[in-house]
Amino acid sequence: MSKMILVVDDDVEIRNAIRIYLEREDYQVLEASDGLDAVKLIESNPIHLAIIDVMMPILDGVEATKKIREISNIPILMLSAKSEDIDKIQGLQVGADDYLTKPFSPMELMARVKSLLRRYLTLGEYEGETLEGSNRLKVRGLELDDQTKQVSVDNCPVRLTKTEFKITELLMKNPGKVYSIDEIYEAVWEEPSFNSDNTVSVHIRKIREKIEKNPKEPEYLKVVWGVGYKIEK
Repeated sequence: MSKMILVVDDDVEIRNAIRIYLEREDYQVLEASDGLDAVKLIESNPIHLAIIDVMMPILDGVEATKKIREISNIPILMLSAKSEDIDKIQGLQVGADDYLTKPFSPMELMARVKSLLRRYLTLGEYEGETLEGSNRLKVRGLELDDQTKQVSVDNCPVRLTKTEFKITELLMKNPGKVYSIDEIYEAVWEEPSFNSDNTVSVHIRKIREKIEKNPKEPEYLKVVWGVGYKIEK
């Protein structure tokens, strides 16, 4: 079944261009011109991925992403004409999975879309999709189930985005092993690492905020300075 992608941008020419790229790859496309309409469409349609511009009227991309994260874990690719790291970090902090700066090439856009969808569908978190078999991972009070996609700490459920889940799963599969930022990025984003430090570190910080009693003194997700990150045994 063809996957449905939501394109959210107040510039109709950009929406039309992105729609053409996506339809060439046999994706179904819905469009919205502001964040409020985007949230409504996600509430009422089986959307698998959203491409959202940052600067929009009524409800901008950052605020829209916050509201979407209250109701859905679909991948979100954020678009912006801004290239400063602080803007990328803000987008990732509120729940976006990836960030693309305008202008971008059609090939790069489609590569990001396919990578996000591949991770999303592999994790089986869209309606009607589950993985066969179960592989529960447990490190002291931290538990992860790859079939139900549930993470809990001391039996209390924790809500992670798909990217956060994938990072946590990677580290939990080899507790004590230190993964570099490049290794995490390449394993989770499934593409070569290039200036990925901020992207990974923002996701690590969000995971800590969710699984640690005191994120400043983490029990589980540790940094090994100058090397990378690990889940402490």
